[in-house]
Amino acid sequence: MDDHPLQRRLVLLMIWRLVIITLLLGSAAAIELGGAAAARPGPLYALIAWTYGLSACYAIGLRLRRGAGWLAETQLALDALTAGAFVWMTGGAASYFSFLFVLPILAASVLRSKPGVLRVTALSMLLYAGTVAVQYAGGAVQPWSVWAPDGPVALPQGLIAQYTVAVHLVGLLAVGLLGGSLAERIRRADERLAVASAAMADLKAYSDDIIESLAMGLVTTDAEGRVLTFNRAAEAITGHARASAPGLAAAVVLALPPDFTASLAGGIAAGATRRADYKYRKADGTLIDIGLSATMLQTPRGPAGFLYTFQDVTTIRRLEREARVQQRLAAVGEMAAGIAHEIRNPLASISGSMQVLRSELGLTGEQAQLMDIVLQESERLNQTITSFLAYARPQRFAITRVDLRSAVEDTALLLRNSVEAGAAHAVEVDVPSSPVWCEADEGQLRQVVWNLATNGLRAMPDGGRLRLGVRAEPGGASAVLEVRDEGVGIPETELDTVFQPFHSTFERGSGLGMAVVHRIVSDYGGEVRVTSKPGAGTTVEVRIPARALAAA
Repeated sequence: MDDHPLQRRLVLLMIWRLVIITLLLGSAAAIELGGAAAARPGPLYALIAWTYGLSACYAIGLRLRRGAGWLAETQLALDALTAGAFVWMTGGAASYFSFLFVLPILAASVLRSKPGVLRVTALSMLLYAGTVAVQYAGGAVQPWSVWAPDGPVALPQGLIAQYTVAVHLVGLLAVGLLGGSLAERIRRADERLAVASAAMADLKAYSDDIIESLAMGLVTTDAEGRVLTFNRAAEAITGHARASAPGLAAAVVLALPPDFTASLAGGIAAGATRRADYKYRKADGTLIDIGLSATMLQTPRGPAGFLYTFQDVTTIRRLEREARVQQRLAAVGEMAAGIAHEIRNPLASISGSMQVLRSELGLTGEQAQLMDIVLQESERLNQTITSFLAYARPQRFAITRVDLRSAVEDTALLLRNSVEAGAAHAVEVDVPSSPVWCEADEGQLRQVVWNLATNGLRAMPDGGRLRLGVRAEPGGASAVLEVRDEGVGIPETELDTVFQPFHSTFERGSGLGMAVVHRIVSDYGGEVRVTSKPGAGTTVEVRIPARALAAA
């Protein structure tokens, strides 16, 4: 039997013992004091002191030792001896208090197993039989009693005495057998309860482990929408401390859209689910995409609240946007190759013919100006088609091991001396002292750097600082190019369209610069990320694997 429940039962036994002792011995002392003046209360008072002293010793024993089995056995044995002493003092076989032997047996049935109950029963029967035997051995009289201290006490005689003793012994035995059966039942019930409690604890722990191991956030609420459960993933996704979440409104903690919250107010049918996709700002200010589902929390008593499951789908949404861009780019690219060649060949003939006519015809000033405009626009159109062809079908002519630093430094030198850079522009280069290697076509890398850098300069019409940075990722898996400007920035609603062909925010821009960059980097198995804030500038981060995926 576990010591902790036994200790609690021992404490209860001690309390009840003190109550019974106080009532019985106290009342006996009061009766005796109210009797003849010649009464001798000494032995009775000694018994009272003895029982209270034992109770104090029991209390000390419980504090000094963790194991309580030995103390239970000792208490039960001493209780039987105390009952025997009280019966002896009140008349022995003629005592009205012989039922006190039953009390230790009943206590044993609660505290100990069946063998322990039978041991206490045997001790009680032995004490009672011994008391009777001693009395009748002395002449069938009780020489002294607290009720009659000055004279002998008459005892039952003949068959009445035998019957009285037999009834008491049989009664004690019956109580002992019934108590043993009760003790066995209690023991089995305790074992079943312990098994059931352990199973419930294991099931709860298992359920808690499942909830805590979920990769998605899980929040449960009561009928008023206050948070009850907030798992570890929910804390990681939202950045909200799980310790402070219970009791708060789920609509506030999860920043649910007002229309979604209003739709939940009318309830959800059993088994139905409501979904919401929205932007969520974490505690640290980071803006993420949340995909959330809500359903009713069903219990045997009916709906008890709501169950929310949600995930951070920022990466998924970005990949979906990139996939849509790739699909659009692929569709446009298939069309580009044929159309570009069909336009480029006649354009070359037109441009050549115009140059011949301009040189051979006597043109007025206005006519010559018109000819120059035609030639300039033809050249611009030819450059657009060339860029479009580079986007539609980029060619890798020479895959070599390239130091990305040299491509950036050379491009920065050209930019500083180009018409794109004004006096108010500053082009800064931040490269490490050691080489940053990647396998690529050097011409294509320079084109990527040039396109991004010229876009950055155009985004700063009034001047500003353009920073070109290079670094190697830990482990050397990728080379990273970062181009940061202080320009006008890009609205968040347009970030998804920056890689679309012919989408340009610059005057006279072809809208192919970023599309070409995206196509080249994607073909190398790299990644382009654009972050921008209107009025604060734009940062473009390009990751190119150190070893090309398809160097052909």
